[in-house]
Amino acid sequence: MTAARQAPAPKASSPDGLHGEEGTVRALVRREIARLQRGYLADRPEAVAALARLRRGAGRDAAAVPDLWGLIDLEPVYADRQLRPDEAERAVYTAMTLWSLHQQSRSSGMHRPGVELGAAVRQLMPAGEIDEPVRKRFVRAGTSATLPVLAIRLREIVLLLRGHDVALDYALLAEQLYRWQQPGGPDRVRRIWGRAFHAHRTTPDDDTSDGAAAATDVKDAS
Repeated sequence: MTAARQAPAPKASSPDGLHGEEGTVRALVRREIARLQRGYLADRPEAVAALARLRRGAGRDAAAVPDLWGLIDLEPVYADRQLRPDEAERAVYTAMTLWSLHQQSRSSGMHRPGVELGAAVRQLMPAGEIDEPVRKRFVRAGTSATLPVLAIRLREIVLLLRGHDVALDYALLAEQLYRWQQPGGPDRVRRIWGRAFHAHRTTPDDDTSDGAAAATDVKDAS
C-alpha cells in the first residue's frame, strides 16, 4: 500500500502586506543572512571576510562594486519568472550590504525576523517622546525618489540602529526594497513603515542598549 502524500506545509504569511506568502527575494535574503550571521557570530574567517566585502557596498550600487559579484547566490532570482531580476538583485544587495554594516562589531545578530523598519526606528526614541532629528532622518528616507537615494539614507539609519543595538528584519526590508521599485511601490511601502512607527510603543522596559528590541505586529493598509 502506497503511503498517502503529505500536503506541503503552507508558506509563512508575510507581515509586510506585500505578499500573501514569502516571496523569492525575502526567502533568499533570509537564507543568506542566516548562514552568514551564524558564521560571523562564531568568528568563522570566511563569514568575517564575506561581511567585510559586503560592507564596501553599503549605500552604493552593487554594479559599481565588482567585489560583490558572485558573493551571493542569486540563482533563485533569475529562476523566478515572475520577478524583475535587475530590480530584485538591487534589492537583495542593498539589504544585505546594509545588514553587514549593521552587524559590524556586534556580538548578537542584527537581523531579527519580524522587526519592521518603522518599529526599529521608534525604539531609538525615549518612551512617550519623539526624537525630532531621528524622525527627520526617517522621513527623509521615506521620501527618497530613487532606490540609490533611499540606500544612502537607510545607511544613516542603520548606523543609528547599530549604535543602539536595535535589530531589524533585513529579509523583510529586501522584499520592501524590491516592491519600492514597482509602480505605486514607494507609497505602499511608506505607509507600512509609517504604520509600524506609530503602532510601536516604546516602554520603560525597552532596553535599546542591549539589543532587546521587540517588534509590533502591524496590519497592512490594503
